Amino acid sequence: MTTITAGLSSGMRLRVPTLSANVLSVALRELREAVRSRWFLLYTLGFAALGLGVSYASSASAGGAGLSGFGRTTAGLVNLVLLVVPLMALTAGAGTIASDRERGMLVYLLSQPVSRLEVLLGKYVGLGAALLACICLGLGSCAGILAWKGDATRPLSMVWLAGLSFGLALGMLSVGMLASVLARKASVAVGTAIFLWLALVFVSDLALMAGTMALKLRIEELLAMALVNPLQVFKMWSLHAIDSSLDVLGPAGLYAVDEYGGRLHLIFGACLMAWVVAPLALAAAVFSRRAPV
Repeated sequence: MTTITAGLSSGMRLRVPTLSANVLSVALRELREAVRSRWFLLYTLGFAALGLGVSYASSASAGGAGLSGFGRTTAGLVNLVLLVVPLMALTAGAGTIASDRERGMLVYLLSQPVSRLEVLLGKYVGLGAALLACICLGLGSCAGILAWKGDATRPLSMVWLAGLSFGLALGMLSVGMLASVLARKASVAVGTAIFLWLALVFVSDLALMAGTMALKLRIEELLAMALVNPLQVFKMWSLHAIDSSLDVLGPAGLYAVDEYGGRLHLIFGACLMAWVVAPLALAAAVFSRRAPV
């Protein structure tokens, strides 16, 4: 029994470095391809340009001129992140497995001494790193210009926004990779991702308002429906993190603050983590059983 246990422990010690090395190799390959692609540069420039535009608009609405401070800019950027980051992550994840399958690269990749789980995790880590770099470069350049020209009063709010944006991106990347695993063609996977983006951004808000008016939902049910949508979770968490009042979200926001108080960070974090883990686990289960062609 001692010999078997020692053998298993030795095998586990040998397997972990191999798994990490394979995942890292696939991740680096995916990161290089993502950085070379046009979407990385376009989204990075878009973040910086939109951030500065929101800052000018916020300053003008307050009756000032030039760039406004971090806090006001962050509040304005929340709605922009809700539009850009999910679309960016969904389409990036949707194109990874399906495009490799369509080009025949997936068969070649799986013929190497690497498992399907390692391929999936490597692609996820690589794309996640690319998204993090895009968010940090875009928002970082905006923050740098604000600190140079504007009233740099609360830079921590920009850090919070970058972190929460990355969490939202990881969740949407998991959903995009699930669509990529299920689809046979890249066009189908990307089309599915865009449909999911439209549903999460627009349809969910309309359904929430319609359900509230037609079904006369209780405040607890309204909050539960909001927590199901990762975009609503990001919005509430962002406003709560920068000490903004959740009454902009209506009765659900006020109820959340009164009922849960300091536990809201844990609730929001658990909701976003579920969107990261569940779709990725389902994608791994489907990918392990599906033929590479």
